[in-house]
Amino acid sequence: MIDIKLLRDDPERVRASQLARGEDPGIVDAILAADERRRSSLGEYEALRAEQKSVSKDVGAAMGALQKAKKAGAPDVADLEAAATAARERASELSDLVKSLEAAASDAADDLNTLMRQVGNVIIDGVPSGGEDDYVVLETVGEPRDFASEGFEPRDHLELGELLSAIDMERGAKVAGARFYFLTGVGARLELALLNMAIAQAVENGFTPMITPTLARPEVITGAGFMDAHAEEVYHLEADDLYLTGTSEVALAGYHADEIIDLSAGPKRYAGWSACYRREAGSHGKDTRGIIRVHQFQKVEMFVYCRPEDAEAEHQRLLDWEREMLAKIEVPYRIIDTAAGDLGSPAARKFDCEAWVPTQGRYRERTSTSNCTTFQARRLNTRERDPNGSGTRAVATLNGTLATTRWLVAILENHQQADGSVVVPKALQPFVGLDVLTPRG
Repeated sequence: MIDIKLLRDDPERVRASQLARGEDPGIVDAILAADERRRSSLGEYEALRAEQKSVSKDVGAAMGALQKAKKAGAPDVADLEAAATAARERASELSDLVKSLEAAASDAADDLNTLMRQVGNVIIDGVPSGGEDDYVVLETVGEPRDFASEGFEPRDHLELGELLSAIDMERGAKVAGARFYFLTGVGARLELALLNMAIAQAVENGFTPMITPTLARPEVITGAGFMDAHAEEVYHLEADDLYLTGTSEVALAGYHADEIIDLSAGPKRYAGWSACYRREAGSHGKDTRGIIRVHQFQKVEMFVYCRPEDAEAEHQRLLDWEREMLAKIEVPYRIIDTAAGDLGSPAARKFDCEAWVPTQGRYRERTSTSNCTTFQARRLNTRERDPNGSGTRAVATLNGTLATTRWLVAILENHQQADGSVVVPKALQPFVGLDVLTPRG
């Protein structure tokens, strides 16, 4: 969640972020009111709790004096009994009041927490306002092939995949239902080659490779920010109360939960390889052909922990590493600055890299990289020692895709030949073990 101090000190910035996201800015006032109730209740509770401790000591002293007077046969026993009784009654009264105020403070804290979790990360200055279609194109790399001048009509990735015996949607649906598939033969080899090339690049750049769990506990997937606006996208195993992850970002965000990590030597960088699962709720009728929008796929995801002041520079590094991967598969692509209304709750800024898909005549997302600032770390209690020596503070987290199954669409379509064969990009050839994928039979 966002920093409550930011909301107190600069509510207008949070209101502006909400407006840019297309969300209700009025929640800022609701949060400030809930925060005031919590602080007021907590202040009253602490004041009465201090009085309760003092009165408890008075009860002990009064009882001690009474017992001593009784043993000595002192004449003021009645007065001491009255004082002890009054102290006990006040202690009992304070006990009830303290319990009531403690409950009120707890309720106020719960209300505040509920409201805070409804606010997306505060966007970074310069992020475009608006929704899905309001992105800004930052860069375009490469030119789409002119298939007409080459004398043939390009086939789409599924037709190519079937010619190459690389993709089998029919048997995928037979086994698991719609939007499932088999990658077979050169299809499997191509995906493994792509993912292995991504891991190799990540290792070259100092990332620690990770094979991550694909199930996560509720507190982890919630902490990572995947149960806010997109809960319907997540598969839930009710019997175990575990969730199938849609990206290894979830597991890697939880990797250092409830820890104080050392960033004195620089960012901690991880590259997670995992199967990913998405229900694709609400996408009925969209991209039903082929492997663009499916329920299960493979992905290599970069995930970084760094100091908050280093996050924007690290975000550019992640984008550069994505550029490097896209250059290796030799496809035209563009980079967009995603509009605020199209950001997930954890992201303060997101850059998407979209590859050209010839048969669709448009660019489609292949990678994204998000700067989540301290949003996820606050939820998951991941901290570092404050370099200024004042306790601990939340770290920043960032993520970015290096390769995923969907990339096969761009590779197949952009590198196809008139006879249905596909030239393997040069950088991928050592990983695939083939220079050209040739139609079977």
